[in-house]
Amino acid sequence: MRGTLAAVAAMTVVLAGFLAVCVLAEQAGNPILAQAGVEQPLGNMEGKEVRFGVANSALWATATTAASNGSVNSMHDSFTPLGGLVPMVLMQLGEIIFGGVGSGLYGMLIFAIVAVFIAGLMVGRTPEYVGKKIEAFEMKMAALAVLFPFAVVLIGTAVAVVIEPGTAGMANPGTHGFSEVLYAFSSAGNNNGSAFAGLSANTPFYNTALGIAMWISRFWIIVPVLAIAGSLARKKLVPAGAGTLPTHTPLFIGFLVGTVLVLGALTFVPALALGPVAEHLQLWSK
Repeated sequence: MRGTLAAVAAMTVVLAGFLAVCVLAEQAGNPILAQAGVEQPLGNMEGKEVRFGVANSALWATATTAASNGSVNSMHDSFTPLGGLVPMVLMQLGEIIFGGVGSGLYGMLIFAIVAVFIAGLMVGRTPEYVGKKIEAFEMKMAALAVLFPFAVVLIGTAVAVVIEPGTAGMANPGTHGFSEVLYAFSSAGNNNGSAFAGLSANTPFYNTALGIAMWISRFWIIVPVLAIAGSLARKKLVPAGAGTLPTHTPLFIGFLVGTVLVLGALTFVPALALGPVAEHLQLWSK
């Protein structure tokens, strides 16, 4: 139980950090409008309802993509580049915030297994989590559970931006168009229903490609997750020893958050650099 509470604490830290980025990015407004002499006392209000404003819109965008809700109260495509990066990254990391719709806590628990395995390598011990030894089989299944959605998003995006049926659906050229495609595959591959609405996804190509992405990422991931659950259920509880990593301490919470961010960074930073990060640099350099 305490190990699960630590995972929940880690989810809270991740959610709060990304929420802060989204709110601050939207409150900064659009520099192009500022240069044109347009005052933006409320921040970037493009695509947002006046009754909600920047803070509530950013909160909803962050929460709806973190927990795979899929509902929206503002147009994510109209967010600033860094503001739009936040919901995109939260989807790409998988359903790690308080349990995704219809999937539960498995997203964060997979990362917890990876974290205790890395910690075990550091001290030369067989890692343990919730009293069960994490061995080679669990790590192989955890690797598959992490890699399936990651690969689907990146491969799907790469294919879509180099062939004509994919580029034909992009309403915006350049970096923002790339972000639209990346967001679409991130949403389909990670159990979310939101979108960067500038992409014309109702075409034979995108209906097929996003459907395949959803099928592979959502259904094939069931196999390794259930395999881990079955393997751990068969194992006996192991009493905690002197070398056991406590999984209910602030140290483990920080280690788990670091594992999530490092895995996400190693996987998606190159793609994000071509989309929202490049767009942010272009926008603020003018």
